[in-house]
Amino acid sequence: MTTSEVEKLFKSFNDLKCLIIGDVMVDAYIWGNVNRISPEAPVPVFEAKKRENRLGGAANVALNIQSLGAEPILCGIVGNDIKGQIFQDVLAQQNLTNKGILISDHRMTTCKTRIISSSHHMLRVDEEVAEPISLADSQEFVKNVKNLIEQEKIDVVIFEDYDKGLLQASNIQEIIQFLQQKKIPSCVDPKKDNFFHYQGADLFKPNFKEFTVGLKEEIHKGDISSLMAHAKHFSEQQNIKNIMITLSEDGVMLYNQNEQTHLPAEIRNISDVSGAGDTVISTAALAFCQGVSGKDLVSLSNIAGGLVCEEVGVVPVNKERLKNEFIKSAE
Repeated sequence: MTTSEVEKLFKSFNDLKCLIIGDVMVDAYIWGNVNRISPEAPVPVFEAKKRENRLGGAANVALNIQSLGAEPILCGIVGNDIKGQIFQDVLAQQNLTNKGILISDHRMTTCKTRIISSSHHMLRVDEEVAEPISLADSQEFVKNVKNLIEQEKIDVVIFEDYDKGLLQASNIQEIIQFLQQKKIPSCVDPKKDNFFHYQGADLFKPNFKEFTVGLKEEIHKGDISSLMAHAKHFSEQQNIKNIMITLSEDGVMLYNQNEQTHLPAEIRNISDVSGAGDTVISTAALAFCQGVSGKDLVSLSNIAGGLVCEEVGVVPVNKERLKNEFIKSAE
């Protein structure tokens, strides 16, 4: 892409509305120091200095969409509990609407608490219920999703699946078929439980582990030709037009009927890989919605994922920096 085409693409993001469907959660952080060993047991004593609550899971995709200039509408489920209220509060602080959030009396809100000392991630504590949501909650959720798609004139939909129970075969297929009727592209960031339930999606973006675990195949990460062959078979089997696989240090690859592309990862000072997949699917979805494909789509997504890995914690991508680095890479 030329510089003017990139400028036009990034400006066009400001006109898009993106619906994000998936497992939402609170990302809690506790920062502090470890200076001694406990006298009670041979474990370090962590002295907490600062606490912060952030939006996590599918909500981090919404933050990335927002950071890229588009309007995100987040659809997920939280519990009728303290963490659920925290989630709603942080959502409001980030100027994100809660019109797609279902509150359930039958679940707890997922919360991941990361304990960090001197920029080192020491421990993570997870609070969650991962069983499928009830049939009644699922029906209410799908109804709300369809209403939002009708009312808000959505340009692209992202499924952000963390295997926490919101997404399941029945509601996934009902929504995808509805999107097909409306001619709205669907992009998927999958996990293993629903790996084969996204038939008909337009863009399917697992990472290498998710792809091999989902297929139950042993593939060497560096064996791109084998990955392409498996992607081709999966694409034909599932009627999915584009398969994008992130390969961490080996970059990103894309398969579709017309083009097979692989780009190695760029050299970065990696601080934290948390949230990189959220950034990749966000960037890829908006660009894909605007007609970007092939090498340009892979390159842009690759750069976006790399940029957030330079930051500590889960953070959205910086639009201006992404644009400048993408322009530089094309020169």
